[in-house]
Amino acid sequence: APPSARPRPPKVFPSAPPAMQRTLAELGAGVVLGGAALLVVSPSSFSLPGLAALAVALLVVGPVLWKGLSLTITFLSSMSASKKHSKIDGYNNQFDSGKSADDRNKDYANLVDSYYDLATEFYEWGWGTSFHFADKRPGETFQQSIVRHEYYLAGRLDVQKGATILDCGCGIGGPARNIARFTGANVKAITLNQFQVDRGNAISAREGVSDRVNLIQGDFMKLPFPDASFDAVYAIESTCHAPDRNGVYGEILRVLKPGGVFACYEWCLTDKYDAENEQHRKIKRDIEIGDGLPDLVHTSVCTKALETAGFQLIEARDVTQDGHLDGGEAWYVPLTPSWSPLKWPRFQFNPIMFRAMPLILRGLELLGVVPEGTVKTQVMLQAGGIGCAQGGITGIFTPSWLMVGRKPQA
Repeated sequence: APPSARPRPPKVFPSAPPAMQRTLAELGAGVVLGGAALLVVSPSSFSLPGLAALAVALLVVGPVLWKGLSLTITFLSSMSASKKHSKIDGYNNQFDSGKSADDRNKDYANLVDSYYDLATEFYEWGWGTSFHFADKRPGETFQQSIVRHEYYLAGRLDVQKGATILDCGCGIGGPARNIARFTGANVKAITLNQFQVDRGNAISAREGVSDRVNLIQGDFMKLPFPDASFDAVYAIESTCHAPDRNGVYGEILRVLKPGGVFACYEWCLTDKYDAENEQHRKIKRDIEIGDGLPDLVHTSVCTKALETAGFQLIEARDVTQDGHLDGGEAWYVPLTPSWSPLKWPRFQFNPIMFRAMPLILRGLELLGVVPEGTVKTQVMLQAGGIGCAQGGITGIFTPSWLMVGRKPQA
């Protein structure tokens, strides 16, 4: 057949990456949601320029509203099927006046597992898939600051593409996925909590990184890996859950290859903490209860434990004091009150929402939308958030005590 008569093959356009597809979907849904809201208002009450201004505003605000709505629907859907929140009374009993830090250290695995059974869905709803803090530099969004904080730590690991890395205390794997993309490495990620394993692996499959990121259930005090298995190890605000820093750092040293690097952000008390100060003691306790910690220790305890475990200490410092906050925000600002509903989770800390959220969740409990124990869990987490914020404001607490150590060559 002549060329003009031949059927033309269909045009094949490359598909957008999953993240871009989700962004476009959020944009479209947000515009539709905003447009529906506009239709409720009589168009005759607006001038043409006014309607144009509203349409532009919807392009900006609509996707944010839709994202918040979709996250809330996902949260409520997950909570409605949850059987875990009945654990809240048993969790709170761990911090009764008759229980000491030594008691909690002995039962750390149950304490931490129960905590993340209770907290994980709230964390993802309010914070995202990376369960950690970060200061916000000028021009950054919240999510950009979180990812930059992870990349900074990954840059300390001194690894090449194709390396094998361990994420020690991984949550639902947000940092593991970001660091795998950033370094080109393969990441094994471990957490005590099976719910987090299942959730994290589902997200990895959805984002197409299951071949490079794998979450497994296990205890970082007894890592289920042979000696010298990893080129590098990192931990982001997770080894604070350990009952013994010497023990967890020793396990990390064991599974590292000779010459490999361990880098972490630790939750610590600073030199400003005064054990004789009643306010300081309350802040410390609020952080421990609200964040599932057996005991919160001083920076010097962690640094000494790292060296005692056998690491060659490369650096140790509080990165929140690096001096990059001109025009930015300190790490604890997301935990301080705001009247803007677009500033989540800050909005829930304003005086009205602080009191309203437990009432809203209690109503959902009574309707059977969320399980009994949800309100107590939210109150516990809210108190922990306030404790962290007060710890940051007073300077007695840091979530970002950076330590980098190298395993000596054999």
